[in-house]
Amino acid sequence: MTIFVDETDMHGDLPLYEAIVRRLITLEAAGATVQTGIMGFGKHGRVHRKRLFGISDDRPVTITVVDRSEKIDRMAEELRSLLKEGLIVIENVTVIRPDPA
Repeated sequence: MTIFVDETDMHGDLPLYEAIVRRLITLEAAGATVQTGIMGFGKHGRVHRKRLFGISDDRPVTITVVDRSEKIDRMAEELRSLLKEGLIVIENVTVIRPDPA
């Protein structure tokens, strides 16, 4: 599952991406990674990017979660209530782990 939000989106006093990760912990997700994009745009067509001197104008943020499909579906329903804008994408994937040494 990949969740797309903006860097400046808030949920109460927390950045939305942090609120999502904290919720994922309580939902016992196998793990999650938060990444900021250097540039992007959404349905409004407004470009989001890092500007001069590292000042952001609302960069895109993605939260990636990998877990079993039935668990992902339940988590997505829980997380949906946190989003006012943004997007949740669910894909079937194949997980390949390194051979144990």
